[in-house]
Amino acid sequence: MRHIVSSILLTLSLCVTTMTMAQAQGVPLTTLSSSPSEAAEINPEDMTTDAINAMVARMSDDEVRAVLLDRLDAVAAAEAVQGTPKSLVERGTALWQAFSQPLLGAVRTLPALIPAQVQAFKAFGETHGGLGGVLTLFGLTALLLAVGLGVEYAVRTWIIKVRNPEAAESGATLRESLTFLFKRFLREIFGLVIFYITVRTLGRTVLDAQQVTFVAPFIGYMIWMPRIAAAFSRFLMAPNRPDLRLVNVSDHWAAFIHRHIIGIVTLGGATIFVVLFNGMNGVAPGETRIGFWLDSLVYVYIAYVAWTAREGLSDMMRGDDPDRTEFDEALARGYPFFAMAVAGATWVLVSTLIGLGKVQLLLGGAHYTTMFWLLIAPVIDTGIRGLVRHLVPPMQGEGKIAEEAHIATKRSYVRIGRVIAVGAVLVIITRTWNVSLMSLLQESAGIGDNLFSFAMTVIVGYVVYEAMSLYINRRLAAEMTALGMTQDDAGGDEMGGAGASRLSTVLPLTLVTAQGAIIVVFALLAIGNLGVDITPLLAGAGIAGLAIGFGAQKLVTDVVSGVFFLVDDAFRVGEYVEIEGTMGAVEKISIRSMQLRHHRGPVHTIPYGEIPKLTNYSRDWVIMKLKFTVPFDTNPNQVKKIFKKIGQEMLVEELYKDDFLQPFKSQGVFDFDDVGMIIRGKFMAKPGKQFMIRKEIYNRVKSEFNAAGIDFARREVRVALPDGAKDLPEKDQAALTAAAAAAAQQQEEQAATEPSKGPD
Repeated sequence: MRHIVSSILLTLSLCVTTMTMAQAQGVPLTTLSSSPSEAAEINPEDMTTDAINAMVARMSDDEVRAVLLDRLDAVAAAEAVQGTPKSLVERGTALWQAFSQPLLGAVRTLPALIPAQVQAFKAFGETHGGLGGVLTLFGLTALLLAVGLGVEYAVRTWIIKVRNPEAAESGATLRESLTFLFKRFLREIFGLVIFYITVRTLGRTVLDAQQVTFVAPFIGYMIWMPRIAAAFSRFLMAPNRPDLRLVNVSDHWAAFIHRHIIGIVTLGGATIFVVLFNGMNGVAPGETRIGFWLDSLVYVYIAYVAWTAREGLSDMMRGDDPDRTEFDEALARGYPFFAMAVAGATWVLVSTLIGLGKVQLLLGGAHYTTMFWLLIAPVIDTGIRGLVRHLVPPMQGEGKIAEEAHIATKRSYVRIGRVIAVGAVLVIITRTWNVSLMSLLQESAGIGDNLFSFAMTVIVGYVVYEAMSLYINRRLAAEMTALGMTQDDAGGDEMGGAGASRLSTVLPLTLVTAQGAIIVVFALLAIGNLGVDITPLLAGAGIAGLAIGFGAQKLVTDVVSGVFFLVDDAFRVGEYVEIEGTMGAVEKISIRSMQLRHHRGPVHTIPYGEIPKLTNYSRDWVIMKLKFTVPFDTNPNQVKKIFKKIGQEMLVEELYKDDFLQPFKSQGVFDFDDVGMIIRGKFMAKPGKQFMIRKEIYNRVKSEFNAAGIDFARREVRVALPDGAKDLPEKDQAALTAAAAAAAQQQEEQAATEPSKGPD
């Protein structure tokens, strides 16, 4: 470095000497035999003084200026090369030295700590007129505090009497608790403002400028900061009002954390105040390093609180939300260790900055602000989850799908809140360190601009993604109800309940498609913002699409067929359908296929392209016709009255009245067979309810027939034997009877296989 400085001084002296000589002699400096390019190659370090003077005497002003600029550029380049580490190892070594130097320096200056501090106190006493002046200053400070606190107490008491705020009762709602705590917090802040105004006004009156330099930092860092921290902590922890506490923590840990939050802030304020006090009294920060030791004590204090109250901190982070995720649980368990890690990292950062000579950034407490927001960020996350839990509307609809949609909506709000919180914390931290993102982008356009555009694209894409998910999930929560039918309702062997709405059937596919489209579009935009040409990616995607189109025609057929089936509203989720003999309830639909759940349990997956015809048993209404066989001598009118009575009774019963569309009634004699008359009845009901109604009708018909003395016809085989056959042995008679029974059974089976004639 020394030879670089000497080179610059030598070059400057050459210029000054040249100009002086030229002015003294009144002779213009002309070029004799050198050109600017040749002059640029001249190295003054390799020349003697006489040679330099002779050379300069022959150079023009432009040539001297060119030589000077060339040497300055060379010196700057050499200094940059020497000042910048050439490898990661050298950079790591430089950072290690920057970190270790303050620690080693603090250890070396430890013996001088007490003498230097005594020197600072002596200088303080001399500045303020000796012991009497110091005692007077302390007395005036105590007077300011007493007057300020008295005025604050009087004003707060007057406000309480005038406004008469109602204290929150035990068991108050969240809204009432927040209202009470917020009013109390505002009263405390208002009291602190009154305290500040009083002390400031009175201090300007009774204190001189020299005394203000001591009193103002003392009250600001030792009184004002801890009291503000106490107000915030009391609002959150409510150590004396567990019924109003906003966080999930026990009374013991709430009081413990509240006390030590005040203690940590007080110690941090004392650190800043002591460093400023020593600086104002002639003791430089590097002379005693007392600020380093006090600052280190702050981090040790934080680690002690985090370790001691780890159970309470975990409970506080865990909250009382029943819909916690595994991430929330892991965050709660790891928060105490995260707090200790933040404290350690801040200590390392502060030590490194001191080693790099960036002490000015620390005097404003930027490291404390950074540590505070990093420690409070998980607490903010817990608050976001609590607010979402109480502010999100209740679940709309019924059933598992509606519940899952409601939980997904809450998680989306939580994720959006987390993104906003992280962004706000980062902005606050960067401003604390006097770092402006826009200024960085203006100073270093290119990669910085690209990274900023990339980040903004990702953020916008994420917000659009979450907004789409929120909208669709809320519509699903409003549309979906319980879709599945129980086996009891289905009669044990049949299904056919009403399905979901058309919108709720299409929304899941819409959600998947929209999410995929958003991810692809914003991913391409983000990659493009990094400076990557996405044209080859688009071309490759087009070629891949053509290849899939030609090579997977069946897949395209399935997708297109599914689109038209959905457009035609041929089926919905939960409806009972039949496809080429395959029956079941529509359990799930995708872009390519649908899944049918058979009433006995099996699941059939059917591609849309393989559906030639679909029969839907669950659309709008169902008519069920019941057949009853009675003896020939039964009065049909009596049966008709019984059916009508049953229909009217069921139509007014709470269990069945909402499921009927038309009551159960008789259709008269439908047919005759070998054993009796077939009388038919029918009713119209909502899809899926017909089986439960049918079981009840069967039970009631049997009961009413028994009461009326009507028997159900039974199939019998009667064998008429000729007169001569009556004398046959019993063995032969039994053989004839068995043969007749077999013939009757054969005729019955044949009749069953014949197609039905006429409408049913």
